[in-house]
Amino acid sequence: MIRMKHRSADADTAHRKAVDVMDAAGPRVCDDMSVEVALAVMAAARTGRLAVCDQDDQRVGLVTRTDLTAVRDSAAHPDRVRLRDILGDHDRVSLAAR
Repeated sequence: MIRMKHRSADADTAHRKAVDVMDAAGPRVCDDMSVEVALAVMAAARTGRLAVCDQDDQRVGLVTRTDLTAVRDSAAHPDRVRLRDILGDHDRVSLAAR
């Protein structure tokens, strides 16, 4: 037997709003992605930011094209630098407060 729950219009509206917020943050990528690959994903998605998630698919931060370009243009090797390396405690704290 299959039991179905009826969702109220308010629940549907809340779900759509949550999806809109996630979409506004940009595509979700894993924190072990390199800066170079992240820049390529950003270009392909035609977006200026990416939502960064950990291994448990929990959002841990947000990176922008400006952030990644600064790392790429620095003396660091962007093919070896991972997104988790450029996210600081500030991003984790600000996300926990949301």
